[in-house]
Amino acid sequence: MTAPGRLWSVALLVACLSAAVSLQALLEHRAPKVPAVSPDVLYVRSAPVLERLALSYRSVLADVYWLRTVQHYGRTKLSTTQDKRYDLLYPLLDLTTSLDPRFSVAYRFGAIFLAEPPPGGPGRPDLAIELLQKGLRSQPNRWELAEDIGFVYYWWLNDHEQAAAWFTRAARLPGAPEWLNPVAAMTLAKGGNRASSRRLWQEMERTAEASWLRSAAAQRLQQLDALDQIDRLLVAVGTYETRIGRPPANWRTLIGARLLPGVPVDPAGYPYALTDGRISLHPQSPLLPMPVEVEARP
Repeated sequence: MTAPGRLWSVALLVACLSAAVSLQALLEHRAPKVPAVSPDVLYVRSAPVLERLALSYRSVLADVYWLRTVQHYGRTKLSTTQDKRYDLLYPLLDLTTSLDPRFSVAYRFGAIFLAEPPPGGPGRPDLAIELLQKGLRSQPNRWELAEDIGFVYYWWLNDHEQAAAWFTRAARLPGAPEWLNPVAAMTLAKGGNRASSRRLWQEMERTAEASWLRSAAAQRLQQLDALDQIDRLLVAVGTYETRIGRPPANWRTLIGARLLPGVPVDPAGYPYALTDGRISLHPQSPLLPMPVEVEARP
């Protein structure tokens, strides 16, 4: 489009917006009050349509839709409703990354949003993989996206063969770190070994560009620490049950038997719960929900 043509398009857009604002003001003045529209309404669902409407403001609109994505996820996650619905999460992420195909944070952190199991997320690792593969199509040499797909297979789908394949693919891309190849081999050889999980998240915490991703990795490492603590606490529970013939009723029982110095707390500072010999995290612990391999051993 020529320069005069672009100026005419922008002028027309501004005129239409001004007319729409004036008309809306008139309607609000004359019409009876109606309930406000929910902020979770997605007015444009078609990425191609939005791309055409965006003109030269695609990056700006991508930022707007990314903010809406974060707000939708955060508002839903923090809501008190029992049935948390993340229906707009993938459509918002799809629009964001269609407007800006190189929006790496939207791909990487959006995948974590999607893969999180309920109630912390929609529990859709399949959509997380789909989003990351979309990112790889626009940035085929971005090794972090291939690594993240391996993460999803490893952490949320417990598919170690696919995880190792994606880590290997990531290791072959330009600029990939040297640690990816041994991690791929370890993943394939040891499956869900907790030590390999720790190595993966430590590298994510160390190398991630976005502070959000580093924070997510730090939380995963705390979850792994909690699993290790639970293993040690189960030893004390088993010792008591062997001595007395029944599981301990509570932590005071174990403290009184000199098997523990005090009530144990998780890495986030919340006390563990003990019921009939079973140990779980406090319902308010930010480490919930725990990973699916809770019963795994190192």
